[in-house]
Amino acid sequence: MVGVHDLCARVQNGFRARLGCIAVPETKLNLAVSRVLYSQGFVSSVTRGTHLGPDDAYTPTTNLNVAERRLWLSLKYYQDEPVLRKMHCISRPSRKINCNANQFQILAAGQPWSIVKGVVPGEIMIVSTIRGVMEVQDAIKLGLGGALLARAS
Repeated sequence: MVGVHDLCARVQNGFRARLGCIAVPETKLNLAVSRVLYSQGFVSSVTRGTHLGPDDAYTPTTNLNVAERRLWLSLKYYQDEPVLRKMHCISRPSRKINCNANQFQILAAGQPWSIVKGVVPGEIMIVSTIRGVMEVQDAIKLGLGGALLARAS
């Protein structure tokens, strides 16, 4: 769960600073959340690289280079304004929030559930299920429950 907090902070700070690309540690969780942000149109590309920059050719991650491997996210802007305005975590390591498919439907309809506010238009909610990290609408279509990770708008 710690990786999600770091990713949210790095992405939001990158957009606030109007950066073109940001580097985040290469982990399975960061890759899955970045894939969701890419598929929903919040970032323009996700590439692998080192701490110095994106790779030109494929370089496998091994035990010898794992410390310097990074994911490079190309941030997206529209009319000189960031596409992603806000991204923050829902669950915390001390308070993990799990939901079933019915509770996901309540949240996706815009209604609050427990201590979580509903999704508003233009906002996505990223969840972790037994089939991987996905957007809440995809989890509802598959009838899956899981942990709430983050929301982005």
